[in-house]
Amino acid sequence: MKRVVITGLGAITPLGNSISEFWENIVAGKSGAGPITKFDASKFKTRFACEVRGFNAEEYIEKKEIKKYDVYTKYAIAASDQAIKDAGLDFGTMSETERYEVGVIWASGNGGIGTFEEQLREFNSGDGTPRFNPYFIPKMIVDIAAGAISIRHKLHGPNYCTVSACASSNTAMINAFDTVRLGKATIMIAGGSEAAITPAAIGGFNAAQALSKNNEGAAQASKPFDKDRDGFVIGEGAGALILEELEHAVRRGATIYAEVVGGGMAADAYHLTGTHPVGLGAALGMKKAMADANITPEQISYINGHATSTPLGDISELLGIKTVFNDLFVPVSGTKSMTGHLLGAAGAVESIISVLSAKHDIIPPTINTVNLDEQMPEGMNIVVGNAVKTRVDYVMNNTFGFGGHTATSIFKKWEG
Repeated sequence: MKRVVITGLGAITPLGNSISEFWENIVAGKSGAGPITKFDASKFKTRFACEVRGFNAEEYIEKKEIKKYDVYTKYAIAASDQAIKDAGLDFGTMSETERYEVGVIWASGNGGIGTFEEQLREFNSGDGTPRFNPYFIPKMIVDIAAGAISIRHKLHGPNYCTVSACASSNTAMINAFDTVRLGKATIMIAGGSEAAITPAAIGGFNAAQALSKNNEGAAQASKPFDKDRDGFVIGEGAGALILEELEHAVRRGATIYAEVVGGGMAADAYHLTGTHPVGLGAALGMKKAMADANITPEQISYINGHATSTPLGDISELLGIKTVFNDLFVPVSGTKSMTGHLLGAAGAVESIISVLSAKHDIIPPTINTVNLDEQMPEGMNIVVGNAVKTRVDYVMNNTFGFGGHTATSIFKKWEG
């Protein structure tokens, strides 16, 4: 099979709308949380989130086109444009035949949920006569970001959306990896985007008892593995990665960030929203990813944990890690403590963190965690407080979603 490398990155996040700003804030341990400004949340149990700030869609999309897209698709276009530029790709100079070999796999857990809510509010405020925006359906459906990116750049390779809740964009990344290494495409744009800071999403997650309600301490609310954690902090944004066949990347003189070496997917097969008590699906996914990469647990330098700051989920993941790594003191951090939980976009954003960790030999911190939960298994190496400068050869990225979905990817330091 062909080798696959990462040659471009793009990010729209609560910690910055460029890769450089985002990575700087991750290493510095900054929180992206603050009061919700996208709607009046004063009557909700949770009134804060990790919102994208300072984003201007007109920097990426013509003004007349903006009305066609939900916010999640705008984020997708912006992040993918950044990644394409970062990779030094100019699809306009490629022949149609060359563009047959370039595809897009883009993920989202909720798609255009903001558009859906807006249209239903308008309908319910009228006399019952069905009047809907002609762009309602294409703005709302979850696959449209993948289609928009391919249309924008006239890319004719594999094109679809993955939906596995909060594992969605890690699944997209793994599928893109498989597509390139099996020779079904030369270049794939993979990633995910989410814009679910909306009344229905906040209300729904509140009803499910999933969100933190620490409204007075928003910046400190996401605290993975801490005994006082009370739920996740919702975030929004997008992450994009360019996956490219190694020989093609070398021939064109591309800058290579890291190599993709493994991906594993599994299922808890346990509960609609709850994780398996001892992390069965998580452990299976991690084992499959390492088998795919042909490496042993001893070779993993760092695990970017799913680590949502939920009472049951964090312990379940650590028990899964313990099952796989036994007494190995592998560093684990929860970067959602800074970004919030970007739902379907989390895996892509955390893949970017994983890639940059290997490139720069830095393990990002878990912030806000002060008192580690006594229920966590013994011998865990949780990186808290500050980033750690150390050699990083292989990074494992875990993501898990409602429905029991698990996806684990592995990146290797590039020294070519």
